[in-house]
Amino acid sequence: MSKRNTQANKAAARERLRAERERQVKKDKARKQIVVAVSVVAVLAVAGGVGYGVMQLNKPSGWEAAADAKNVTVPKNASGDDGTTVVVGKSTAKKTLEMYEDSRCPICATFEQTIGETVAKDVEAGKYKVKYVGATFIDNTDNGEGSKNALSALGAALNISTEAFMDYKAALYSAKYHPQESDDKFGKDSYLIEVANSVEALKGNAAFEKDVKDGTYDSWAMKMSEAFDKSGVEGTPTLKMDGKAVTAEGGKNAPMTVADFNAAVAKALKA
Repeated sequence: MSKRNTQANKAAARERLRAERERQVKKDKARKQIVVAVSVVAVLAVAGGVGYGVMQLNKPSGWEAAADAKNVTVPKNASGDDGTTVVVGKSTAKKTLEMYEDSRCPICATFEQTIGETVAKDVEAGKYKVKYVGATFIDNTDNGEGSKNALSALGAALNISTEAFMDYKAALYSAKYHPQESDDKFGKDSYLIEVANSVEALKGNAAFEKDVKDGTYDSWAMKMSEAFDKSGVEGTPTLKMDGKAVTAEGGKNAPMTVADFNAAVAKALKA
């Protein structure tokens, strides 16, 4: 092989090597661009996911939205500011017994099971009217919804009639249907409707059931809860007449026997 051919071969080899290096550089550059692009997409996807998650966390819950609602659907048979005044009884009754209760409250359930029938008879007889103020503070202790949901359902019953309201309230507090305080069964619409089927005016009532499922009176329930919070009452059940607490003789709490209740009411009626 001549020296000239050897040099030519070496030059050709160097050219091939240079060309191969250029191709490799281009491949590496392209690969790096792809990796960067994929990484950017992944980062954007994560950022988007985080952003969506943060947005969802900051999004108000259904009950928070109900509390902030400007337009409140008020049940028939309600009155006052935002329709949060619920008074049941004969217009001829001169005095009004205020009853502050939370639907999940176990002591309220005991009070209603023991004295509820006496209250109903007194109201029917025109002895006094009853003003109901519903609370939802028990939900706050366990992030529940039962107090609010039951109060909304009571609004749906009130929209039917005051009798349906009182009968449904009694059913919710009954030994058969009232759950343990730790059991948020009232948070389920299906259970509230099940309880309602024990009330003649609400059994199979399509309008009532639709209002419960649609949460028609959710905002009203939150306004009622707000009215309770502003009342200064610190616990349930609480009874008042003429702005003064109606309590068992010598005590600070609502009377829990029929005898104590009758004595306390008789005293309040005379005042």
